[in-house]
Amino acid sequence: MVQKKEETASATDRAPKRRGRPRAFEPDVALGKAMDAFRDGGFAATSLDDLSDAMGINRPSLYGTFGDKRDLFLKAYERYRHEMATTFAGAFDPGLTLRETLERIYATAIDVYLAGENGPRGCFTVMTATSEAMADPEIRTYVQKALGSTQRTLAKRFQAAQEAAELPPSANVQVLAQIAASTIEAIAIRSRARLPRSDLEAIAKGTVDLICGPATSAQPRG
Repeated sequence: MVQKKEETASATDRAPKRRGRPRAFEPDVALGKAMDAFRDGGFAATSLDDLSDAMGINRPSLYGTFGDKRDLFLKAYERYRHEMATTFAGAFDPGLTLRETLERIYATAIDVYLAGENGPRGCFTVMTATSEAMADPEIRTYVQKALGSTQRTLAKRFQAAQEAAELPPSANVQVLAQIAASTIEAIAIRSRARLPRSDLEAIAKGTVDLICGPATSAQPRG
């Protein structure tokens, strides 16, 4: 009995002790709120008070969890890029034709860029991070990486389309990728300027027709 008591006491002594009060907020939820705040107002115009209010936490909790404003901005941008990779993944289903892929990419972009509680937010990369890239080398690297990733992904898809005879052998897949990516960026800018959805859809359709040729009246595949 004494031995069991001693073992129990020893186990109790070894148990980790909790320090301080548990967080009264969900860091992932708060980071999402910060991402929205930066997308609405940009880096410079979004104050720490704005961020604290949007995230529902006080400044000590903000600093303790996310670091300073710049650290929070980078974390929010990373969060955005991860979300967008998930959001656009379905457009690259290998079962889709090239036209279907592009149509889905642009439809998704229009939906995302027009969304926002305070009005269309556009794209974090194009409308928010790019404005800070001039003065901040690290943010510039993030932006260049994001833009390059989009173009490489599109070029890979065009290469596959060329191999499947959806594009002629003479097609320059790198140039097509630049055109397709530039259209995404144009949609982001124009959505932020609150152009109507119909205008954005017309831009998207024009690019798809330019790359794939005008749509025919053929029945869709079963």
